[in-house]
Amino acid sequence: MDKKTKRLIVIAVIMFIVLVAIFAIKVYHNKNQEGQTVKTEMKEVEEMAEEEPVAEQKNEQVKIFSGNNRPIAFMIDNNVNAQPQSSLNQAYLVYEIIVEGGETRLMALFKGVDVSQKDVTVGPIRSARHYFIDYALENDAIYSHLGQSPQAESYIKNFNVADINGQIYDTGKARTGTSLYWREKAKKAPHNAYTSIASILKICEKQNYKTTSDKKSVLHYVANEVNLGETAISAPKITIPYGPGHTVQYVYDEATGRYTRYSKGKKQVDEQTGEDVTTKNLIVSFIRNTTLDDGEGKGRQDLSNFTNAKGYYITNGKAIKITCKKQYVGGQTQYVDEAGNEINVNDGNTWINICPIDSKVTLE
Repeated sequence: MDKKTKRLIVIAVIMFIVLVAIFAIKVYHNKNQEGQTVKTEMKEVEEMAEEEPVAEQKNEQVKIFSGNNRPIAFMIDNNVNAQPQSSLNQAYLVYEIIVEGGETRLMALFKGVDVSQKDVTVGPIRSARHYFIDYALENDAIYSHLGQSPQAESYIKNFNVADINGQIYDTGKARTGTSLYWREKAKKAPHNAYTSIASILKICEKQNYKTTSDKKSVLHYVANEVNLGETAISAPKITIPYGPGHTVQYVYDEATGRYTRYSKGKKQVDEQTGEDVTTKNLIVSFIRNTTLDDGEGKGRQDLSNFTNAKGYYITNGKAIKITCKKQYVGGQTQYVDEAGNEINVNDGNTWINICPIDSKVTLE
């Protein structure tokens, strides 16, 4: 190899080294510049956070239907001689349906009540009617009552109801330390029978009834507040006539965001606490009732539960029209809006008023 060739090779190597060095310096410069930019942006974010604190995130967990405790359903007397009733405000869900004589009965459902510190008295307890059992089953509820109609007795046998008939446990006397059902002296029979959550749990243990459930809620509760919007129907006062002798009213209190309940023209209060009976949500559905021809002449009713019933969902002083779809015994009712979408329900207690199909319900 001659000197000229060697000189060209040396020059080429030197140029290559110079180019690599220039490239390395440029990469280093860019990375350093990017690091400075990131640091500057992070500093700006920190300064903004100091100036405007991030709002606390709302707890998105629904409270009214949490945990895996199995619901307990109680048949509650709603005769004027039974009022006031005990612990309705602690129920997460209450059904009101017509019975014989134009009266109504209530079925109050409780879930996850902690009785380790204090027991919860419920009542007065009355006898079972078969169409209430449809709704106990769709909630996978233990069913507590005191006696039953022949139709209810048949339902209990045929549909494997987790049934607790208080007639078996009723002392007929005032409460003692061991009473599971008892009588309160302040009221007269048959409007004076009571039990408690702890009593029912004791009976469940003896009967080997399961006290947990993985069945989803019938209602689609959501944690974020449901406001029905400007196009919804104004509903600060709802009047529901069940019959000549019984009318229910709910009056909205804007300060609390809840409805206060009135029955037979009187404000309903809790027997234990004296507090007004209130609710966050209302569902009204119109379902045909007929008098049973069962040969006993007592005017017992039947209910056409398995239908697409028209109704309303009511909350926060507003109402929307809904359809209530129930297809079979134990099948969960679907509550859908006029577009066919399942309604969102506010995280709070609910009263479901199932009223006669021709009831002149007013929203004003």
